[in-house]
Amino acid sequence: MAHRVKSAEPLRDGAAVAAGARARVRVPASTANLGPGFDSIGMALGVWDEAEAIVEGDSLVVEATGFGEGEVPLDESHLAYRAMVAAWQALGLDAPQGLRLSYRGAVPHSRGMGSSASAAVTGVALGTALAGLDLADDAVLRFVSDIASSIEGHPDNASASVYGNVTVSWADGGDAGDWRSAVLAPHPDLVPVLVVPQRRLSTATARAALPTAIALAVAARNSGRTALLAHALTADPTLLMPATQDYLHQEARRPAYPESMALVDALRDAGIPAVISGAGPTVLALTSGQGEEAVRAVAGDVEIISPGTTSRGVHAVSSS
Repeated sequence: MAHRVKSAEPLRDGAAVAAGARARVRVPASTANLGPGFDSIGMALGVWDEAEAIVEGDSLVVEATGFGEGEVPLDESHLAYRAMVAAWQALGLDAPQGLRLSYRGAVPHSRGMGSSASAAVTGVALGTALAGLDLADDAVLRFVSDIASSIEGHPDNASASVYGNVTVSWADGGDAGDWRSAVLAPHPDLVPVLVVPQRRLSTATARAALPTAIALAVAARNSGRTALLAHALTADPTLLMPATQDYLHQEARRPAYPESMALVDALRDAGIPAVISGAGPTVLALTSGQGEEAVRAVAGDVEIISPGTTSRGVHAVSSS
């Protein structure tokens, strides 16, 4: 179904989040683009970040474990905290003076699995939950997706982390920030397999390689493949090979991840639909029965994960 994404009404203009408020959330990783669905198609993966926030004390305390430990900032510049502040601002609330944020990262950073989107969704969800809003409410989820997508600058990864499943997203009226998403159930035979390299690649670096304009014929070819991709992901996985053919971004970014593109080529030559996951350098194989063994036969001795898809997006969990 299609979700209208818009900002929530302010709760208590100028008020602050109540002292003692506590919230814990889980947020899935995501893969995006899936070939031709650039900045518009995402899919939730069964890898979960988890975080808890407690309004207490008189200063901000940030703790990070798992992926990001020893690397991410432990102050106001932490992405999840900045996302919390963005949510409070949209709700008309002042940030509390004291807050403890504990973040456990399971999503690898700068690998193309939506780690920044997961962190943004985590922060917005925590902020709204601390404000007393119910993350099981559709309107609240629309709000979380809207704010997190605005932080990201595009909705593909964020919407998948919010809603789960496969998401197709667009900016209503062409205005970024007025996001809408349709949520689709992936075909039960679809098995995502990811080859995760040790090297990292920032989204900014990957985007810098993209052309600023494309030919009309290229746009037309990609539009057809994107439409086919939605059908193949949900109804007919036998069409995933032609459906994952991209004409917009992967070739332009080949110099940024030559080893990953070489693996994409090799997998596709072996009959396995493969693409760059998000901004890379992780490679996503969309198998339908062959699974991890078929990918490993081509990829060799590398880190491979089969996280599965998840129909559940961001949600609150007990903090006990």
